[in-house]
Amino acid sequence: MPCYDAAQEGRGYIRMALLLGRKNARSTPGTAYRFSAVIPLILLAVGFSFCAPKAGAQEDELNKVHVPPPAPKPDPTLQPPALEGETAMTARRNERIRVDVNLVLVPLVVTDPMDRLVTGLEKENFFLYESNKLQTIKTFSQEDAPVSIGIIFDLSGSMANKIIRARDSIMQFMHTANPQDEFYVIGFNDRPELIEDFTSSPQDIEARLASIHAEHRTALLDAIYFGLSKMKAAKYERRAILIVSDGGDNRSRYTENEVRTTVRESNVQIYSIGIFDPYAATTEERLGPMLLNDICNETGGRLFRVDDIAEMGDIAEKISAELRNEYVLGYKPEDERKDGKWRKVKVKLVPPAGLPQLTVHARTGYYAPLQ
Repeated sequence: MPCYDAAQEGRGYIRMALLLGRKNARSTPGTAYRFSAVIPLILLAVGFSFCAPKAGAQEDELNKVHVPPPAPKPDPTLQPPALEGETAMTARRNERIRVDVNLVLVPLVVTDPMDRLVTGLEKENFFLYESNKLQTIKTFSQEDAPVSIGIIFDLSGSMANKIIRARDSIMQFMHTANPQDEFYVIGFNDRPELIEDFTSSPQDIEARLASIHAEHRTALLDAIYFGLSKMKAAKYERRAILIVSDGGDNRSRYTENEVRTTVRESNVQIYSIGIFDPYAATTEERLGPMLLNDICNETGGRLFRVDDIAEMGDIAEKISAELRNEYVLGYKPEDERKDGKWRKVKVKLVPPAGLPQLTVHARTGYYAPLQ
């Protein structure tokens, strides 16, 4: 680096000039004149010494302009992993499901005149209508797929003499469900409260239900609304709620219309075990069975009335069996408008020869997406 060497040499000249100046000053008169004679040499040396930093700065500046810094190496932790084998297939399948938003799935149950479950039907037995227009069924299945299930348990004072039977029926329901099903439990009286969050262990729920007791009034509508909100965190696409109650609402903040709208907007089947008093004293209690029946039918679920409290366990098993033996029809609506409007859905069934007239239990419609 030439400029750096000149600076070194310049500093040497300065030291030489100073030594000469001191020597002349001690040995001979007229020092000032002789010392002034070396001033040009000193200035020349100083000039050389200043050259190095200026050249160095220029060299650094040239490096910044003409030699860009190397591109940063990509952080491997921020890169998407390579897709291979089954992982790639799963990712592509999930992506296809997200894109294919127009596919409407309609779960349903078929029963005979004796209210017994009917299985083994084929796709050709079903005809599906949206707004009275026949639709093409794209997918058809009947499999025991896992379900996310919410249990809404009435803990109001009127349940005091039924609480043990009701608790046992809930446990019977869970023990006969698909082992992969997940459950949460909401108890309600004056207000709803989460007793147990999502779990696949009936034993965890059994331990929590061991200490419950019945008291106060009945906020049934609030409990349903809370249950539907909780279902948004469910793991599975298939979702259902089981309500165990003995009467109508007399405490809720949410109105019946608000809850009905929320039920329609959710993709959740609702079943109920109703332990109703035929001699109910209040209007709310007398209207309770009608409210639950309407909500259940609209979602494709059912209300089961309990005439003998000893039968609650059998009813719970029957509901579990229905959830494990549903048919699921999938179709793409011909009306592709995303207007957010309610669209009626109707499923008709032509039974195979030799079978009596069968009944289809399916949801009555859905809200079209807005975008």
